[in-house]
Amino acid sequence: MKQGIGEATRDELRVAGKKQLGQALQDARLRTLRLVDHYEAALGPGLTVPLEPTLNPPRWEFGHVAWFTDWWLIRNPDRALGLNANPDATRFAARQAHRGINADALYDSSAIAHDQRWALDLPSVAETRADLTDSLTDTLACLELANDDDQSLYFFRLALFHEDMHAEAAAYMAQSLGFDPGYDFDEVEKAVRIVAAELAISASEVQLGHAGPGFCFDNELGLARIRTPQFKIDAGALSWGRYLPFIEAGGYADARWWDESGWRWRCTGNHAAPRYLRGGGGTPWEMLHFGRWQPLDPSATAVHLSAFEAQAWCRWAGRRLPTEAEWVLAAQSSADFAWGQVWEWTSSEFRPFPGFTPHPYRDYSQPWFDGRPVLKGACSATRSRMRDVQYRNFSTPDRSDIFAGFRSVAL
Repeated sequence: MKQGIGEATRDELRVAGKKQLGQALQDARLRTLRLVDHYEAALGPGLTVPLEPTLNPPRWEFGHVAWFTDWWLIRNPDRALGLNANPDATRFAARQAHRGINADALYDSSAIAHDQRWALDLPSVAETRADLTDSLTDTLACLELANDDDQSLYFFRLALFHEDMHAEAAAYMAQSLGFDPGYDFDEVEKAVRIVAAELAISASEVQLGHAGPGFCFDNELGLARIRTPQFKIDAGALSWGRYLPFIEAGGYADARWWDESGWRWRCTGNHAAPRYLRGGGGTPWEMLHFGRWQPLDPSATAVHLSAFEAQAWCRWAGRRLPTEAEWVLAAQSSADFAWGQVWEWTSSEFRPFPGFTPHPYRDYSQPWFDGRPVLKGACSATRSRMRDVQYRNFSTPDRSDIFAGFRSVAL
């Protein structure tokens, strides 16, 4: 899979020393600051957006990034202890305190429900930008004093990957809101076009989860070894050329292809066709891309599809979604397994591996072990340093705002 030019992979950043980690932290923060600029240009100084389940108030989103770094690094008396840190240790005062602002009451995502974020008296864009800039300065000063070992650098790596995930979420939000975020997308989406080819994968045992030194997320730990029978899987994520016939055959109007939950989702809201798509019935298909309608390339990877839509297409086509184990095994077994264009829905539920123990940031995984599907891979908005075959993304099956698609397995 093609990586971004000159950018480190996640395997490298897992064990990166202080110099490389410092460079990556600066890169991530500069990207966040560029996003602030583009959001302000598009939305005005208030960065006002409607209250919707898939959005966050942008001033909250960007302020949360700075707060998270401060909470786990700059304000954390146990930061040098890494995984042995006490999550409940009393923190040093927040940088906003001298302005009379209780940052913990504004930005703690574990304590502040999604819909409540619209009612908060959030700092201005200028203040948020200043907090992001000052937080980076303090982070780099802390890094300079840190020891160069995994425990000492754990929270620096966590802050880095957390910021990368929020930058990706900002790209999703810009797509939903209809403006260009000025995001430097990975060239992999432009470089790879998927053909309808299958790979035959022999029966084998596959290991799920991270093994080795350096950083990983807690849901990657507690190794699972799974034996998979032989199977045939698409070489790449499904193209629009393969998905459109399902729409044109009336698949969105035929309950046979949807399970009960999927059909309920289909019948509520505007789900008579894929999100951001229009056309059909003799009219050329077009896709809305950051506010602009563009001709749909049938060879391009199908994107902005929910798990419900992926499952319905599979039933219609007489195929199925891969399990997480099948996806990982295929990725490790064949050089022709192309991934990274879109996040890919699997049929596996997001559950802990045997022996799971939460890391100090306890709310990263544990609250979401509720059966929602695992997504594998990456998308064009994912930094190369975040891309890893073992990375476990997850989302509710109704989400179509994320850059997600799927590949299928023969029955």
